[in-house]
Amino acid sequence: MLKTIIPFGPQHPVLLEPLHLKLTVEDEIITDAFPALGFIHRGLEMLVNTHDFHQMIQVVERVCGICSMMHAMCYCQGLEDMMGIAVPPRAKFLRIIWSELHRLHSHLLWLGLFADSFGFESLFMQFWKIREKVLDLNEATSGNRIIVAVNAIGGVRGDLSVEQLNWILAELTWVEKEIARLESTLLSDYSVKKRTVGRGVLTTEKAFELGAVGPTARGSGLAQDMRMLGYSGIDRLDFEPVVETDGDCYARSKVRFRELHQSIDLIRQAIAKIPAGEIRTRVRGRPEGEICARIEQPRGELFYYLKANRTKNLERMRIRTPTFANIPALLSMLPGMWLSDVPVVVLSIDPCISCTER
Repeated sequence: MLKTIIPFGPQHPVLLEPLHLKLTVEDEIITDAFPALGFIHRGLEMLVNTHDFHQMIQVVERVCGICSMMHAMCYCQGLEDMMGIAVPPRAKFLRIIWSELHRLHSHLLWLGLFADSFGFESLFMQFWKIREKVLDLNEATSGNRIIVAVNAIGGVRGDLSVEQLNWILAELTWVEKEIARLESTLLSDYSVKKRTVGRGVLTTEKAFELGAVGPTARGSGLAQDMRMLGYSGIDRLDFEPVVETDGDCYARSKVRFRELHQSIDLIRQAIAKIPAGEIRTRVRGRPEGEICARIEQPRGELFYYLKANRTKNLERMRIRTPTFANIPALLSMLPGMWLSDVPVVVLSIDPCISCTER
């Protein structure tokens, strides 16, 4: 049987990310997939040579706009642990609130794109209508809709008043109601199930073996979530990772839907338990040593390696993002799929090439 190599990306009408895959097909069935990366490499890690460790907060926030707050949060937590800085409890809870708002808008963005991949333009707009409410919360509480620059070494840059916290709770009530309304619309639709159930299957064993993270891993039955480490006061909240066991595209979409409700619940818990007090500890001295920091991004585990030598510039910064970790799992899902399934399977890992290539 004749084998043909077909390029998928880096420009594709369904996939917004500049990911390029070389797909080997026999008729319409994929037999092999090989990635080609590096289209938007920016050399951000090397900016530690020209920017001091405080200025690098603004750099890491621009690794990826969709999860900007979490990049800065992971970076700051690493330096805080390295320098022995005690972050005020109130600042930790404020970080939880902003990070879960980020997870909400990221998952809603993905659900809209996922609906669009089936041709459901109206449903795409409905999901993004809900996301607009979350972006309004970001803008009103931090000054920006996407790049939420609230993190600083030692805490956060600004506080939230009682009125703002109550307003967040009120808005999230509407968001939760709208999410529940659309959940059955998407997950119960015949076309969606036809395109996702049994497609792009990743077994629990393969997910573990290939190092899958985030909803990609949890959709395959791996109860792996960096929030279980209890960073930033999450250990004081009721939290259990969301897990589905089927390992297909449908399971991964269900995980993200359930995590929307979970993020709203975590924000409510954080607001109910947020203590009074300072929001930032003064930083003295310069960092020295090396450390690893990990947090849970919307797409999975974010890993930062930092090395400092007591100068104003870090000696080394290395970032491993969740999409980079999930690409081997994606490549194992594609063989055996129809060529028409590729956009849906690729989207099911929620790829972020901006994060991956830095």
